[in-house]
Amino acid sequence: MRSKADHTAAIQEHRRAALVVNTRSRRGRHHYAEVLRLVEAANFRLTGVHPITDPSRLRDIVERALSAGPDLLIAGGGDGTLSSTIKHVAGKDVALGALPLGTTNNFARSLGLPLDLQGAVRVLTEGKVADIDLGLCGDRPFANLASFGVSVEVAGTVRPWLKRLLGRSAYPLTAMTILPGHQPFRAYITADGRRHELLTHQLNIANGRFHGGWQIARDAGIDNRTLVAYQLGSGKRLRLIGETLVRATTGRWRSLAGGPFVTGREILVETDPPMAADIDGEVRLRTPLVIKTIPNGVRVMVPQDFVDR
Repeated sequence: MRSKADHTAAIQEHRRAALVVNTRSRRGRHHYAEVLRLVEAANFRLTGVHPITDPSRLRDIVERALSAGPDLLIAGGGDGTLSSTIKHVAGKDVALGALPLGTTNNFARSLGLPLDLQGAVRVLTEGKVADIDLGLCGDRPFANLASFGVSVEVAGTVRPWLKRLLGRSAYPLTAMTILPGHQPFRAYITADGRRHELLTHQLNIANGRFHGGWQIARDAGIDNRTLVAYQLGSGKRLRLIGETLVRATTGRWRSLAGGPFVTGREILVETDPPMAADIDGEVRLRTPLVIKTIPNGVRVMVPQDFVDR
């Protein structure tokens, strides 16, 4: 693979890129024409333009886009689209350029990207190539978060019209409707040889820095070779409601050193009863699960001030 400096220079000089846009995402359909206009105005030489109207075909479309050998794969969509795309870029001599077109845009926030399209495209032309950590839950790569509990039901329940209307606030509001009938579960988290036990309604394992559009902790990051496990609330519903409301209204959270966090490069998650995992919006695997971080697992375009470790 090229050095990151050489890769950055190739993108800035040759502008050879493929464009993939999920037109089923919250903003993808409405902004598709604008995305195409901005990318072409930035003088990118597009090897292909690939709108995704059927998410089940995303894998085939991304692989077709990569077969043309671009230096940069520009992907527009929400966190689910970007997480599904990133696994095809991982370990390859191509960088992912993210255009945030989703509801919470956790991945874009973790990279420090502007959330407006013009600013995000500017990063593709003026930014740099960095290599960030990739999460691995069982055998499934992910960009941002694996979670267990209420969020799994929220992922399958939240209404598309509510997401369009309220944006990221749709998730905590949907959780409020589910929580009264939700039963707490016992989780066992093993990291760095230490086993932790807790009773909760919600457990998250984060590779990125944001969840639900809010910062997990000031010193969390997507390029620090560290996963962060934390619960929201406890086994008591009222406590989870209180913490959810605080995060939904203020985004306030504490430092990793001062909060109820478990950190490590590899975390074993066991639950009683066994539970499904929501992996960046896809509900696939069940506990017990080993979740790892793959240091510098994927190349992305980031702003020049992004700290590349």
